[in-house]
Amino acid sequence: MPCHEKLYRVAFRYLGREYDAEDMVQNTYLKLWENRDNLEEIKNDEAYAITVLKNLCLDRLRKIPWRTDDESVLLKSAGTTPRPDEKMELCEDVEILSSIVAELPDVQRKVIVMRHFEGKTTDEIEQATGLTPVNLRVILSRARKTIRELFIQRI
Repeated sequence: MPCHEKLYRVAFRYLGREYDAEDMVQNTYLKLWENRDNLEEIKNDEAYAITVLKNLCLDRLRKIPWRTDDESVLLKSAGTTPRPDEKMELCEDVEILSSIVAELPDVQRKVIVMRHFEGKTTDEIEQATGLTPVNLRVILSRARKTIRELFIQRI
């Protein structure tokens, strides 16, 4: 596949583990194959493949609980048993993310929580909030950028 390496890099950035990234790339190919009849309408194949991959990665990440009273659930979902210092860092990261999300403007917070923590689709969010698709994408993008920047500042 012509964009295999790029897909792998994107998946690895999201998931952080080689075998998970490889699985996601394979799942992307499977999804593209299943939708092959509709691909003729796509103008930019690479961008479409990356979008499919990103959505699959985000779906995978949503399955990991982001907030829990029992830290062992979160740690078990990470795959291996971490050292005590890693466990502490992970818990601190979750607290930092929670506080950052709480600091977002109301609309951004509501949309981020609905999309990434409640797993709602963009259509469901549009109906619940009354936002247009363009506004929703802009709000999500700005919220993610703010979260990323604030997280980097605080770690």
